[in-house]
Amino acid sequence: MQFIETSLKDAYIIRLDKIEDERGFFARIFCKKEFKEKGLDNNIAQINNSFNKYRFTLRGLHYQISPKAETKMVRCIQGKIYDVIIDLRIDSPTFMKWSGIILSSENKDMLYVPKGFAHGFLTLEDNVEVIYFSTEYYSPDHERCVRWNDPVFSIEWPTKPLVISEKDKNAPDFNKYYHLGVND
Repeated sequence: MQFIETSLKDAYIIRLDKIEDERGFFARIFCKKEFKEKGLDNNIAQINNSFNKYRFTLRGLHYQISPKAETKMVRCIQGKIYDVIIDLRIDSPTFMKWSGIILSSENKDMLYVPKGFAHGFLTLEDNVEVIYFSTEYYSPDHERCVRWNDPVFSIEWPTKPLVISEKDKNAPDFNKYYHLGVND
């Protein structure tokens, strides 16, 4: 596996090292040892699957606050998505900055999303399937959602979403007290 730094501190694109022959290829998408050697969280608690029927479906921007903050590894296994992450770690040099990349079944890249980042995606095709490796169990009491078009972030989506849940559509504007669980 190749770990390629993104513009946001501690976030990586993970690219496959394929061993190819006449049958196709073989590659690892996760190796606990390699993640540990890079200093990355490798304690997978659950793996989630998202299927999206329609192009321009938006999911996110979601995350969990401490003590249930989670690292995610996201991979699109069917179709294509525009994947967005926002660094919400107050002490980070890239705090409040966002990054977007294309993940697809064609490029087979995976995105490593550290704890303290919001994550969401917009499907770019019909019938898109995404898997998430997560280091924490889902905790509704710790879940937060940042509105996809909150002007404080000015995310440049490739197009406006056509399908979006009420929860995501009505997420509140960013407020560090609510969104980060800070008391000062």
